[in-house]
Amino acid sequence: MKSRPRAVDRILDALRKHRTFCIVGHVRPDGDCVGCQLALAMALQNQGKEVTVWNEDRLPDKLAFLDPDKLFQLPRPGESFDCVVAVDAANYERLGRVGDCVRSRACLINIDHHTSNTRFGDINWVDARAPSTGELLFRLLGCASWPVTPRIADCLFTAVSTDTGSFQYPSTRPATFTVAGALVKRGVNLAAICREVYQSYPLSRARLLRHVYNHFRLAHDNQIAYFWLKPSDFVKAGANRSDAEGLIDHIRAIEPVIVACAFEQMEPDLIRVSLRSKKPEVDVNRIATRLGGGGHTAAAGARVRGRPATVQRRVLAAIKQALQPDR
Repeated sequence: MKSRPRAVDRILDALRKHRTFCIVGHVRPDGDCVGCQLALAMALQNQGKEVTVWNEDRLPDKLAFLDPDKLFQLPRPGESFDCVVAVDAANYERLGRVGDCVRSRACLINIDHHTSNTRFGDINWVDARAPSTGELLFRLLGCASWPVTPRIADCLFTAVSTDTGSFQYPSTRPATFTVAGALVKRGVNLAAICREVYQSYPLSRARLLRHVYNHFRLAHDNQIAYFWLKPSDFVKAGANRSDAEGLIDHIRAIEPVIVACAFEQMEPDLIRVSLRSKKPEVDVNRIATRLGGGGHTAAAGARVRGRPATVQRRVLAAIKQALQPDR
């Protein structure tokens, strides 16, 4: 049997030793982040621990079904915890305002699967081969011999499914299907997950998608597709920032496109850049890292300061360079 990482035993010792916990994740939480935060929180509660779940941003509406007890909360300054566990966050800065609210702690555990993770915890379990942090959490609970209840299984299945693009991304491994099957055996409500995560979107998101289709641009012999989302676009659509998640996949799916890019203007001189690649040899994590961000080979991002036109030129130039076969 394959031996488990030493970090797992250190994490289990800390989870058993401490009494009060805060489970945190990255800003603009996605399915992997939310699923892991809630799954670990419920698992710890089942062990009699006091658990708080914090994120800088509110729970996305389409994931609210995972949290009927409303564990997911905005941070409150001035509290202290025995142990803080960060899941699915590549660096401490990705925690946003939560980072300042959890500095009073005895231990910081970092569990993640991003290649660009900075090992910011006192204990770090980072496995870049894992396609989702949810898969790591499932392994952790198994090593702890803690029960995976149907509600925990729903959270972990959502985490694994969303971060693998419903098991379509090349990062998906045979073990991923094994984990998914094991979660289904533990009572996953597949109908609810499919309905809420993949088949239910607000009209505001449809309006944003219409904007994307009407305004996206192609470059470099149609190998690059990109679009902009500005504050006025959200206002016109009656949308919030979470409605923009996943829009980039629609232009990534265009047949000639190899790299898709979304520019989202957060402030006049702060642009959120999201990158997606369809070819393993075009590593968008390398592009994002040069921009001060990070992620995975096929999906990465960064927040870049500068004038919109300047940021766009810089990013598109980096993508074009990455597409050159002799780079």
